[in-house]
Order: sequence, then C-alpha cells, then structure tokens
Amino acid sequence: MSSTWGEKVKLSIFGESHGAAIGVTIDGLPAGELIDFDEIAFQMSRRAPGNDPTSTSRKELDIPEILSGIFGNSTNGAPLCAIIRNNDTHSENYEQFSRIPRPGHADYTSFIRYKGHNDYHGGGHFSGRLTAPMVFAGAVCRQILSRHGVEIGAHLLSVAEVSDESFNEVNIDGNALKELTRRPFPVLLPQTEEHMRGTIEKAKNAGDSVGAVIECAVTGLPAGIGDPIFGGVENKLSSIIFGIPAVKGLEFGAGFSVASMRGSENNDPFLFKDGCVKTLTNRHGGILGGITSGMPIIFRAAFKPTPSIFLVQQSVDLETSEPASLQIHGRHDPCVAVRAVPVVEALTAVCIIDLYMGAFGNDIR
Repeated sequence: MSSTWGEKVKLSIFGESHGAAIGVTIDGLPAGELIDFDEIAFQMSRRAPGNDPTSTSRKELDIPEILSGIFGNSTNGAPLCAIIRNNDTHSENYEQFSRIPRPGHADYTSFIRYKGHNDYHGGGHFSGRLTAPMVFAGAVCRQILSRHGVEIGAHLLSVAEVSDESFNEVNIDGNALKELTRRPFPVLLPQTEEHMRGTIEKAKNAGDSVGAVIECAVTGLPAGIGDPIFGGVENKLSSIIFGIPAVKGLEFGAGFSVASMRGSENNDPFLFKDGCVKTLTNRHGGILGGITSGMPIIFRAAFKPTPSIFLVQQSVDLETSEPASLQIHGRHDPCVAVRAVPVVEALTAVCIIDLYMGAFGNDIR
C-alpha cells in the first residue's frame, strides 16, 4: 500500500481500524522545535469518536504514545513516531463483509486488489480511524507553522442542503482562524449549527447519512512557495487531502464557478497594500501557477455521505456469485465531515510545512 506522503517532510500512516494500534512516522521535521502536548491532546479530542451527538458511539481515548523523535519536549531530528491504541472494537459486526461487500466501501475493490487478504474489520487500513494519526501529525506541524505566522482553520461550509457563510476571500484574520478551531461545532454563523445538527439527526433517525463540504483557509504564507508543473500547491494539497476517506472533490478559490465566468470576471486585479503586492479579489484562492501569491489560500473539500447506513442494501455474495442483501450494524457517524474538519486542517498543515521547507530549506527557524 502507498501510505507515505511528502518530500521534505515525509508522513507514513500505518495500522488498521481493529488492529492493536494505529500510528504515524513523520520524517524530516526540524530539530529543536518545542511541542505543546496539551495542544496535541486538544486537537486529538476534536476528531476523537464519541464526543458529540453527531459522532459514532465508539469510544477511543486517542492518546498518542511517542516512540521516538522527542527529547524532553522538543523534536530531536530523528523520525517522530507515535502510536494510538485501539480499544473499543466490535469486530464481530464485520464478519459478513468478508464475502458480501458493503456498497460505497472499499470492501470489494480491496478484496480484488489484495486477493482476499485485506483486513475488512472496521474497514481495516481504509477506515476513517486512520485519520487519528493524521491529526497527531498535523497537530505537531501546525505548532511549528504558527511560530512563523502561518495559521490554518476550517469550518463546515454545508451539510446536505444547509449552508454556512463562506470565508471572506480577501480578509481572513489568523487569530480568527485559531478561535474557529476552538468551537466544538465549527461554523462561522452560530445559528447554522442548529440547522446542521437537525439535518444530521434526521438522517440518523432514518438510518441514513448526509454529505458535506468543508472550507479551509491558510493565512500568513508569503508569495513564491510551490513549483510548476507537478509540484504546485494545488497539486500537493490535492494529493494529501484525497488521502482522507470520503473526500470526493476539491476546488480552490472560485473553483468550478470559474467555468461560467469571463476572464474579466475571474482575473484578480493587482495592487500595492502596506508595501506588498496583493490582489483586490481572491478568486485564484491564493495560488497562481501552482505558486502562492501572498493572499489567503482557500479551498473546499466535498465529503460523500457516510457509506455505513442502516438501511437494507443490495450487494453480491463473492463466494456464491449470487445476488445478496445486507444490513449494516454497528456504530457509525451519520456525517463524517463533522469530525473531518480537524483532519483537513491537519493534513493541510503537513502539506504546508513540506512546501515551506522546500522553499526555505531544512532549518526553517
């Protein structure tokens, strides 16, 4: 499996949903970076299951155990490796999926790809459970970036038909992004939370699920980071964000709406502001030619509805080659995007520090 990402900072995710532990190795971090473990615990709690009514009832403490890479409270230059123990697993709920694949899951495709040797319990290595070590990695990287004035924040832009307001494409305050990450239900408009929660609860009560869109912003990056043609910021962010299970689409700046614009509408005029070159608007989402422009990076990730629903679904029996039906039992999020907000932020942080070090060298301090 290809579960390693990065050039200057390399991320390797390992483990399975119902295995003994899941974990991550981060190679290439600068030495001497002080790490706030209380902040790591907070970021982990944002993603952890069982902490919100919209979440699965699976309870995991998600306490990372550091195996290497930290001396005292600082990075020591060695690969940083951490594991997270799995405790609350109900593997018996998954036995039927060894031969009857769940619609919308990777059961069938992984069965074919790995010739039946895939671990199907809880989705194995394809599970959203693997986003926990991603959040740990991001919690480390975002602390380093914050010392350089780079802040990252995301919110639920929409859940099904309910929408929040979008980020201001030009003026995004880094401190406001930090405050946003402290909200238990990350939306910009407080009244949106009630409507989104109601929509999720309605789908849950019907045995169904809903999809969502997460909008993410990065502030404080200077112009000039990124490389054409295949090393651009959009390229790198896309490759890592699509590592999150359930992500099905990504757009930057004005995104797909540019297809209906004229060039005169889409182009962002340049101007001088506070002695720096800026743009009057930010339909380019902070990236031109794969390179940062100095404007906020803004992108949106579309998450599909949770495929684990409790309605009877049509499938096939891989042993008998006959039609089959199945009904999923267990504990699942009716909207995975709620807990995916810190995951998007985390992998964005990993990507940005990799790009940052590519532009400014290994010792970014």
